[in-house]
Amino acid sequence: MSASSELEIAGRVVELVRRLAGPDAQAEAVVTRTDLALTRFANSFIHQNVAESGVTVRLRVHVDGRTASGGGSLVDPDGLRALVERTLTAARLCPVDPAWPGLTAPSPVPPGTAPDEATGHADPDERAARVRAFVDAAEGLETAGFCRTSYRSGAFANSAGHSAQGRSAEAAMDGIARTGGSDGVARLCADRLADLDGAVLGARAAAKARAAADPVELPPGRYEVVLEPAAVADLLQNLAWYGFNGKRYAERQSFAELGAAQFDPAVSLVDDPLHSSTLPYDLEGTGRGPLTLVDAGVTRAVVHDRRSGAQAGTGSTGHGMPGAATFGPIPHNLRLLPAPTGDGATDGATHAGTRGNDPTDRLPAVAGGVTGAVADPDTAELVAGMERGLLVSDFWYTRVLDPKSLVITGLTRNGVWLVEDGVPTRAVRDFRFTESYPRALGPGAVRGLGRRSVRQPDRMDGSWWDAPPLRLAAWNFTGGASG
Repeated sequence: MSASSELEIAGRVVELVRRLAGPDAQAEAVVTRTDLALTRFANSFIHQNVAESGVTVRLRVHVDGRTASGGGSLVDPDGLRALVERTLTAARLCPVDPAWPGLTAPSPVPPGTAPDEATGHADPDERAARVRAFVDAAEGLETAGFCRTSYRSGAFANSAGHSAQGRSAEAAMDGIARTGGSDGVARLCADRLADLDGAVLGARAAAKARAAADPVELPPGRYEVVLEPAAVADLLQNLAWYGFNGKRYAERQSFAELGAAQFDPAVSLVDDPLHSSTLPYDLEGTGRGPLTLVDAGVTRAVVHDRRSGAQAGTGSTGHGMPGAATFGPIPHNLRLLPAPTGDGATDGATHAGTRGNDPTDRLPAVAGGVTGAVADPDTAELVAGMERGLLVSDFWYTRVLDPKSLVITGLTRNGVWLVEDGVPTRAVRDFRFTESYPRALGPGAVRGLGRRSVRQPDRMDGSWWDAPPLRLAAWNFTGGASG
């Protein structure tokens, strides 16, 4: 199915609504073809290779002041007519919708980034080759993870005469290497499968796993930290879902205060879907593009779909999505901009601050440090500037305790190391933490950013989090391995 045929199907759905409900009915249709493929491995061998290809049709109608949505996967005439009929029936049973924002008017939609066709149509052997390289590079350590590819082509049409179409492709790899009692992780998301080097990722995961062996336990407390991109991705995801969500902002459930310097001047956050190969329009047909949410520490915007944008008086920012009416619109392609080229990864004049409340006495140092704990030069430079603190690879199982201040609790995983005089000296057992993410990134709290971002995959293709490593003045660890 080509993009032109998807546009044709969307137009047929809109015309069916007009014929069955009359010329005053408002309708919008989104047709998307998706090709997803996943190669999964565990115990250092591939145990699952799956692929699916399908077409989805989403329809939203507004009839006699009432709104309803429906979806289906049958694109023959009978299937499309059944979708329209049941959605119209649902609309007649719905309460009146006084906040209906209307349809997207005809407007330009950016062309988006041309997708890599080779990625979209990669075969299992190509993914398996990267898995094999990952496993071989781990040199005998047990490995597990996945390599996935996706391809989407789609179109939008509504009864106001607006239409849009686009295509996208993505590849991602996420794997761990494991010793008897420690893990190391490596993740990467890219527009092209060719940009995923399984050997590089496998070697990195294995080096981190070996460096995390024989950890010591440290007491809870506030430690200065360097967070690697995998951990920073968790910050971005929670900031996106709970902070820059226009519906939560309108309900006063978000920390965001537009125009306020809520973050350190080193922090600039941009939702930038077209930084990668992504469909250039949202579920409502609004064109997508970069939106600055935080500029040099100052909160500038939250994201909106048409409904929340109309209520805020600002209009949509291109963030219409399934479930937005309930949970709210969310930025799914958030970038923490790295340090400008030529700037130091750490800058004592810009990021000066006091050391965190050190809860430990100095442990005997390991000569030469822990080889393999630091994954890249950016992280190494941030670590080198830290007198005493922790290097953290990854967060997981994070849950919101207070959405307004965005206090999060969660666990570290895949490697934590004590840093002394700029050198990782000991692997450390995992911590539980409880921290307000905006406060941890607040004025004076950011002591350094890496110069190069690493795009981290989300659970769903099309979403990703792009960040450099990050050095923070303090992070609140509230429990150790013993409780």
